[in-house]
Amino acid sequence: MNGQTAWFLYENRLQRVSAYIYDHLDEELDMARLAEIACMSSYHWHRIYRAVHGETLAATVKRLRLHRAAGDIVRTDLDISEIAKRSGYPNLQSFNRIFKAVYGMPPARYRKEGSHTVFQPPLPGKATAMFDVTLKTIQPIDLIGVPHRGSYMQIGKAFETLFGTLHARGLAKPDMRMIGVYFDDPDIVPADELRSIACVAGGADIAADPPFERRRIDGGEYAVLRHKGPYADMHKAYQWLYGEWLPVSGRQLRDALMFEDYLNNPRDTPPTGLLTDIYMPLV
Repeated sequence: MNGQTAWFLYENRLQRVSAYIYDHLDEELDMARLAEIACMSSYHWHRIYRAVHGETLAATVKRLRLHRAAGDIVRTDLDISEIAKRSGYPNLQSFNRIFKAVYGMPPARYRKEGSHTVFQPPLPGKATAMFDVTLKTIQPIDLIGVPHRGSYMQIGKAFETLFGTLHARGLAKPDMRMIGVYFDDPDIVPADELRSIACVAGGADIAADPPFERRRIDGGEYAVLRHKGPYADMHKAYQWLYGEWLPVSGRQLRDALMFEDYLNNPRDTPPTGLLTDIYMPLV
């Protein structure tokens, strides 16, 4: 087996396992079953996965289930007990305990007081919340990425493929800048038709072979809002930018794509500590 064939098989194993996890979060995800999907012994595969992704398979499954649960808590009226069951927890008590340990407060309180609430319109008699929006002029940014179609909450699947492939091809660097580009309005386009792409900046020396695609972010002036907190909360920040900041800013939108610049890594940063710069293009 030559080197190219070896990394191709390794890369496909990473992609198969990642896709299976995302597609079966509602089911019991047995670690031995995931090793079978990778076509390797459990003993070796778990070590390979951790070396590439920086966390265990069990940690990935827990993180993704809690990420989805946070989205359900913020975006739906589902009962917390139903969300707990859907997230694979045997009882509400264990879900409450683990969610609080990761997100800083129990789920029922998070629904009322989580970081998403700071972007909601103020109640009568209360002051309007103010957030720092920085105006930045940037040069065009060349990207290499993996496209995603479906709910923006699931773009992590494309990032898994992106970094798994970079690692498998020996191209991953610790300082790679992670950027998400979103092409559609989730309030208008059905969730399963939303288009986005998970990217790293640069990559001029990386061949755009599948699953990679090249993209470019336009240069020019942008309004930049720094969001701190879980990714599940960020739609409220977008609503605030469009509904509160833009009308009083005196600025006009430019016909270019918004993008998100992820400043730290969800694998080693608590959800409440995640930092994301949201870039809105201006005329």
